[in-house]
Amino acid sequence: MSGLAEIHQLLTSARAGVGDGRAHAERARTLLGDARRALVDAQAKADPWLPGQFAQADEALEHLLTRLAAADDLVGGYQSRL
Repeated sequence: MSGLAEIHQLLTSARAGVGDGRAHAERARTLLGDARRALVDAQAKADPWLPGQFAQADEALEHLLTRLAAADDLVGGYQSRL
């Protein structure tokens, strides 16, 4: 095989390798885009889960705040009479 034919064959192989690499890179880019969309969609549609204790704690705090407001009104009323 002549030197020119060998160079031609090596260049053909190199171009085939570059083509394979490009195909793999394009596939990876597609998969990355799919993964990104899946993550964004999951977050956008997320219905966050919270333990039931959160609702109970919120109700207890609301009740406490109501009682504290009533106590403040009561103390304020006594104070204004003094």
